[in-house]
Amino acid sequence: AHLLACDGCGQPATAEHIAKRLQRLEWTTRYRPIHIGAVLLGAFAPTDDAEFLYAEAGAFAGEAKDVLSSSGISPNGKTAEATLSEFQRRGFLLTYVLECPLNPGVSGSIAIQTLLQSRLPLLSARVRRSLRPRRVVPISRFLEPLIASLKDGELGCPLVLDRGRPFALDIGGSEEVAARLSQALAANPAAAH
Repeated sequence: AHLLACDGCGQPATAEHIAKRLQRLEWTTRYRPIHIGAVLLGAFAPTDDAEFLYAEAGAFAGEAKDVLSSSGISPNGKTAEATLSEFQRRGFLLTYVLECPLNPGVSGSIAIQTLLQSRLPLLSARVRRSLRPRRVVPISRFLEPLIASLKDGELGCPLVLDRGRPFALDIGGSEEVAARLSQALAANPAAAH
């Protein structure tokens, strides 16, 4: 059976892959701000739903937990819905260059970089035409080789970097990075319309 390329990540997609993409899209759309102050941009969606910020279960593990903490939001004592609504009210949207997790077998930085690079024109168009945020904040070390392309990609808004690089929340022990990201997000609050 010939697999079609997924329109969210460009990888060969099974029916299950497409179904999971549509589920993630539905979860994310529910909490998309009308006016986006900052797009937090990851390289690819996490494989585990517990780490996917917008997952219905609201487990907020791994990346999801780091993103919430960096944006000054604590899920403690709140429902997942209340936590995500607060993230939304602050004008934040988490999205990815590859809107799906990496397919099994995709590893090695060259393979990952090739996939990411191939999606940049679509990402730039999506940011410019659909999302129209006040700023884009890359949060994955995998995006570092793409920074020059992102700057030139006419995102239509400033790119907020951590000392010229992405805020690498995906590196273990990233408390310092999370603290700098928190400062960057607080320093450029989304002005309400």
